[in-house]
Amino acid sequence: MFRRIDHVALHVSDLERSVDFYEKRFGFKKYFEHAVAGGHRIAYLKLGDTVLELTHRSDGSMNGFHFCLETESFDAAVAELQSRGVEMVRAPHDTAAREPREKGWRRVVFRGPDGEKIELRG
Repeated sequence: MFRRIDHVALHVSDLERSVDFYEKRFGFKKYFEHAVAGGHRIAYLKLGDTVLELTHRSDGSMNGFHFCLETESFDAAVAELQSRGVEMVRAPHDTAAREPREKGWRRVVFRGPDGEKIELRG
């Protein structure tokens, strides 16, 4: 019936700042932007097959929200984000394998510009 999650949406307080953050620090690329009723703007960014929808909202609060990216090289990804000044919320640590290919994986959590949590696994 269902194939995959089409996108994850984040409400952000400053659309340009958030687009810049995800492009420069995580490698997403903006491919579409439009205005919706009420004057709000929405930007869509891609990373491979993953779509991130950034919706401008004046309150922009992301309390308790996170999304997770799978890494090809966990240590290199963590080092790169740290060198780019992305705030680490939880240091790298072991995580349970949900399936055999994840045996030995670790996870780490960073913070986005509106307080959203960005988890990396690999």
